[in-house]
Amino acid sequence: MPFIALGVAMIIVDATIVNVAIPSIIRDIGISVTDAEWVNSIYSLVFASLLLTTGRVGDIVGRRRLFVIGTVAFVAASLVAALAPSAGVLILGRFLQGVGGAMLLPASLSTVNAMYQGRDRAVAFAIWGSTIGGAAALGPLIGGWLTTSFSWRWAFLINVPIGAVVVYGLLRHVPETRDPQARRGVDVPGTALSVVGLGALVFALIEGQRYGWWQPTADFGAAGLRWPLDTVSPSGVAFVLAAGCAVGFVLVERRRLSRGDLALLDLSLFDIASFRYGNIAALIVALGEFGLLFALPLYLQTVLGYSALDTGVLLVALALGTFLASPFAARIANARGGRTVVRLGLALEVVGIVGIGLAVDVGISGWRLVPWLFLYGAGVGLATAQLTGVILADVAVEESGQAAAVQSTSRQVGAALGTAVLGAVLFTALGSGVADRLTSAGVPAAEAAQVAVAVKERPSQALPALAQRPDAAAVLPAVEEAFVAATRLVAWTGAAWVLLGLVTTLALPRERAA
Repeated sequence: MPFIALGVAMIIVDATIVNVAIPSIIRDIGISVTDAEWVNSIYSLVFASLLLTTGRVGDIVGRRRLFVIGTVAFVAASLVAALAPSAGVLILGRFLQGVGGAMLLPASLSTVNAMYQGRDRAVAFAIWGSTIGGAAALGPLIGGWLTTSFSWRWAFLINVPIGAVVVYGLLRHVPETRDPQARRGVDVPGTALSVVGLGALVFALIEGQRYGWWQPTADFGAAGLRWPLDTVSPSGVAFVLAAGCAVGFVLVERRRLSRGDLALLDLSLFDIASFRYGNIAALIVALGEFGLLFALPLYLQTVLGYSALDTGVLLVALALGTFLASPFAARIANARGGRTVVRLGLALEVVGIVGIGLAVDVGISGWRLVPWLFLYGAGVGLATAQLTGVILADVAVEESGQAAAVQSTSRQVGAALGTAVLGAVLFTALGSGVADRLTSAGVPAAEAAQVAVAVKERPSQALPALAQRPDAAAVLPAVEEAFVAATRLVAWTGAAWVLLGLVTTLALPRERAA
């Protein structure tokens, strides 16, 4: 189990570690802001789009084998990224990291599901879930430390020794598991619809804020090509494409199953109540959780003036809460069942997020947020792992690869949706709040609108520039207050989504006796 957890931590940390390294990357190899955004988003895009496909592959070829292949691919891609002399090579490395990560995550979860039963299963899922929650919070700290003390390249090079340990441990201590009756072959139309549909959906969710949800708001370009349409944004087209692929995927998979052909996904899994409602809850909860983690670092660095490393240190409180909750999750699950642990964890998350919303203000000490971050992290540690266990509880071990891939996909889509929705809430509230407060402070409406746009698009650069203005004493507090108000609104919205996820768990059936 330790080697499985280490492999999972490696790919989860890599999803957040690059955020901190981006400014250094821009300075070092001179990439554009657009390229930098692709360095960040391409990993999540590829990762999410391949999960369903790789989950099924693990059932057929062996879950440990897929885990090892994914680790080797991830480490090789990390080397490409670490040694990248240009933006194109760096983006290629991140693309390949997404491929490796998409092999690792469902393989890790299906391996845990196949290896453990009863009380040991609750403990294993607790470790798996706390690893995900804690690693996501530790990413900014590790990235800040490596970038500040060494180089941004070490944010990728660190995966080489970690990957070597993971491969050794897997081959030495983890047994191989697979579905012995799984039919070999490829569901070509199902795989194509899955990859294209999920990729289009995640692209739309990630890029909609920048390029417009339907009407174009910015020029889009990639690999020297420009978006040719003036009436509809690439995100809008991606949404339509994703919807069409989703409908097509369901129709194709149903027809293939009815004819007895090989199918990428057994849709009858959704007839299992715990699997169906658990995935709905996972998507909703991820929406609330990841949206907050997007907004909070912006507040800490923009309003409180924290460095990336200081922000990472503060977020350790969240990781600590997640790790310390892990043993309690297993004990409560064994005594009261996984549903109880999930509900308790989500309730703690709601309280923690509301507390963060109440605590944020201009000029406070960041340590005032620590108790609420710890409480929120404890909720994540309780809920994340056991919700996964509940989702897979009634799924046959032989189908655990594709089932694990579905729940991982639900979380990834929820995370992308959370960043999109709560990001839109943050920047919309920030733009209107800055304009209104500046106008009230006597700034002309046209100028206030210009400042609002600058703060929305580049908050970390806009506030230092505003501090140099002759009227900074009136302008800067207005902008900071608007940022605080927007962050609070994000907290209330995130808490509402997690609360909705808690309500959704009421539909989960009672667990069977172990």
